[in-house]
Amino acid sequence: MYKEQFPVFDNIDTIYLDSASSSQKPRVVLEAMDKFYTSYYANVHRSSSNMANEATIKYEETRNKVANFINASNQKEIIFTKGLTEAINFVASSFVKDNFETVIISSLEHHSNIVPWHMQGRTTSKGLEVVGCNDNLEFDYAHFETLLKNNPNSFVSIMHISNSFGVVHDIKKITNLAHKYNGVVLVDGAQSTPHIKIDVQELDVDFYTIAGHKMYAPMGVGILYVKEKHFKTLKVYQGGGGSIDDVSYEKTTFSKYPICYESGTPNIASVIGLSSAIDFMQDIGYEKIEEIESELRNYFIKELEKIENVIVYTDNSKVIGSISFNIKDIDNADIGLLLDSQKIAIRYGSHCSKPIMGKLNISGTLRVSFALYNDMSDIDVFIKALKKAVLMLS
Repeated sequence: MYKEQFPVFDNIDTIYLDSASSSQKPRVVLEAMDKFYTSYYANVHRSSSNMANEATIKYEETRNKVANFINASNQKEIIFTKGLTEAINFVASSFVKDNFETVIISSLEHHSNIVPWHMQGRTTSKGLEVVGCNDNLEFDYAHFETLLKNNPNSFVSIMHISNSFGVVHDIKKITNLAHKYNGVVLVDGAQSTPHIKIDVQELDVDFYTIAGHKMYAPMGVGILYVKEKHFKTLKVYQGGGGSIDDVSYEKTTFSKYPICYESGTPNIASVIGLSSAIDFMQDIGYEKIEEIESELRNYFIKELEKIENVIVYTDNSKVIGSISFNIKDIDNADIGLLLDSQKIAIRYGSHCSKPIMGKLNISGTLRVSFALYNDMSDIDVFIKALKKAVLMLS
């Protein structure tokens, strides 16, 4: 239904089922970026020229749009970063490092929410705690509360939806429990924002991170929501042009937040593209997005179950965004390469989630992920190609 709005499909005949990695871009996003580069290209927050003023206005309008998009209390709570990974590292180094003895994460985290804690010298039971999960990879809330009781005042850093398995964490429940024990909560929203409506005030999160390129926006732009009270503690991450009020050889005075956290020349074109991506999603509406993706997921599960020796790791009827599986006694990489030769783009391997793969004693999985440009015919082509690959490798 929406595929014609994505120019990439005019130029390729590949079935693209890897949107959890990065989504394709609708025409309106590409046109908005092109207009910036060809009509009012200039830096923001610096010059008083007409072009610079227009660029600054568009840039700040996007900040306001993001705030409304996730229901932040005001646009000052929105910081633009180059991506979600930078957002987590920013909070880790500028907020968590000197203020929290313990960081608590889930069993399913992406490397971007594990490595920053290792870089601080945190390891299991030495400043880093990992919440267990059940056989369906679902979050163990009882274990989580035990960790909170034993480690009050912790920093909790949890993904909303697993990039590897599509498992959805109950963020509201997690936040309520964490706050009960005086914890602070950051949520990795990379896989949630493309699929479900986010309300940061309803969830009562302290930090929320978003990756633009997974929600139809360009690469190179991320969003960090910060509950306003935490700006008292959040240190400036980098120093340079655009973030300062005054500089002498003796001292630097920084601008007010959020500008003080956006040092250097930002990726203005991608921020403007983000604005159009939000418009694109809101024009469709999350209710329609969830309806389309639910139909795709249910049809895919039905067809996948017809294939022999399929191994799944969670209750696929509950997942959002991604479905992961393996074929018994066949390496996922071998299948992935044969699918690629048939012009089917999916993800195979560990999906930057090696710890949970190690716990499951597997090297990785085959991961299929959907977006608005997919339809039932894409699934039919995929299933046919998968059957062919399995037959060749059996």
